[in-house]
Amino acid sequence: MKIDLRSDKPLDEATTWLETGRTAEDWFALLDTLGGPDLGRQAIGDHLRAEFALDPWWIDTLLVEYERARGAKETDGRALGYAIDVERRIDASPRACFDAFATGAALDHWFGTDNEIDFRDGGAWANADGNRAVLRKVVAPKSIVLTWHQSDAAPNTPVELHFVAAGNATDVKVMQERLQTRPEADGLRRAWSEALARLQATLDT
Repeated sequence: MKIDLRSDKPLDEATTWLETGRTAEDWFALLDTLGGPDLGRQAIGDHLRAEFALDPWWIDTLLVEYERARGAKETDGRALGYAIDVERRIDASPRACFDAFATGAALDHWFGTDNEIDFRDGGAWANADGNRAVLRKVVAPKSIVLTWHQSDAAPNTPVELHFVAAGNATDVKVMQERLQTRPEADGLRRAWSEALARLQATLDT
């Protein structure tokens, strides 16, 4: 899976002002008056949606960059960061979708090239695109939980894959969290979306 670490929009003051009506520092000052990071993402996000009708991309960006600017960190010393959620409905059973991850040969058909995977709890996964992961928990045919270890793209970030039956089809869902930069979040969202599109094309044939 090739990852283009590129933000969907420029993260500069001119673009922020043009698309949101304020600079980032103006937004951060406004969020300070609301109660700061301690108010929590949910409350701050709800306020931005209700009062300013901002695009969801900008809400997420302002929340994460505000926390970074104010030094908010989790217990592991890193910022909470961005989270992405990618989903695609595939005309195949949960078992077929799950099995598409189970061997290097299966992954080579759609995920990337030269995949090597030890498909078990604690097993490693690597391929020629530089994707690296360790599988933390494999529950057939429902879910795969892993830690992403690609050194140049969101290392040490949790990923969950879920396979949910939807009639005769399956909703394949990918969630990745603790992404520390907007280019990582947007790049991985695009990469996972393109990968699931290739999986769909593979299983639909």
